[in-house]
Amino acid sequence: MVLHFGKATGIFVRTMPFVLLRMGVGILLGVVSILYFGIVLWLGFRLLEAGSISGPIAGIGLLLSVGVFVAAWRLFSRYVLYLVKAGHIAVIAHAVETGEVPSDQLRFGKDRVAEHFAEASVLFAVDQAIKTVIKQFNDGVVSLANIASVVPALRTVIKLIGKAIAIASSYIDEAIIAYMFINPEKNAWTAARDGVVLYGKNWKPVLGSTLAIVIGMYVAGFALLLVLSPVANVLSGLSSTLEVASWAVLVGLFLTVYVGFLKPWVKTVVITTFLVESRDTTPDSATVDRISERSEKFTELVSKADETTADDQPREPDPKPVSGASGR
Repeated sequence: MVLHFGKATGIFVRTMPFVLLRMGVGILLGVVSILYFGIVLWLGFRLLEAGSISGPIAGIGLLLSVGVFVAAWRLFSRYVLYLVKAGHIAVIAHAVETGEVPSDQLRFGKDRVAEHFAEASVLFAVDQAIKTVIKQFNDGVVSLANIASVVPALRTVIKLIGKAIAIASSYIDEAIIAYMFINPEKNAWTAARDGVVLYGKNWKPVLGSTLAIVIGMYVAGFALLLVLSPVANVLSGLSSTLEVASWAVLVGLFLTVYVGFLKPWVKTVVITTFLVESRDTTPDSATVDRISERSEKFTELVSKADETTADDQPREPDPKPVSGASGR
C-alpha cells in the first residue's frame, strides 16, 4: 500500500484558505444554532410563565421549531456547504494534477463548480448516487459478516472495523468528484461513472490508506481521553455551572480541531491517493461488470451516464426541402 501523506499534507497546507472558510462557516452555523434555540426556549418559557400557552402547545411549538431548523439546515447544506466543499475539491484536484495552487483559489473553485455543475442540485444528486454505489461495492468486496459468523469472539473488533470502513468510505465520493473536475470534457454523470470504475480498479490502496487514517483517529481519540482524565478530576471539584461550561469549551475545541482541520486533511489524503493511483489506469468493461454485480445503484448510474452522453451528441440537421423542385 502506497501512502501519499507527504504530498497530501503539502496540498492541504497550501489550500488553507478553503479550510479556514469551511471552519468559519461551521462556526457561524454553530453561533446561529445557539441563538436560534436560545430564542425559541426563552420565548417558550416566557409564554408558559405568562400562561399564554399550555405545556402541550409549548411541546408542539418546540417540535415545529426543530423541524424548521432541520429543513433550513438541509437546504443550507445542499446549496451552500456542498458548493464550498466542491470548490475545495476542485482546487485540491488541480494541485494534484498540476502541482500548482491557483493564486485566487476561492474564485477558482467557485468557477470550476459553476462550469461543471449547472445547478447545485445536480452536484447533490451525483454525490448521493456515488455514496450509495461506493457503500454497496465496499460491502461486497470487504465482507465482515462471514468472518463474524466463523469467529464470534472477534465480533466486537469486527464491528469496530466495519464502522471504520464506513467512515473511510464517506470520503471516497469526494475523491471521485475530484476526478470529475480534472476531466471537464465529460459530463457530470459520465465522469461519475468512470470515477467509480477507476475506484473499483484501485480500491485497495485508496480504502487501505483511508482506513489507516481512521484507525489512527481512533487511537488519537483514545489518547485524548487519557490526557483529559486529569482535567476531568479537576473540573469535578468545581461548581456545576463551571464544570458544564468547562466541558463545553473542551468539547468545542475538540470539534473545532476535528471538523475544521482533521477532516479536511483526511479528505485531501484520500483525493490525492485516488488521483495518483488511478492516473495510469482507464475504465474497462470487466470492472464495470464487477461493480454492477455488487451494486444495483451503479447500474442506474451507468444508465444515467448513457442517457446524458446521448443527449450531448450533436444531432444531424433536418434535411432542408429543395426549393423550386417540381414533379415534372
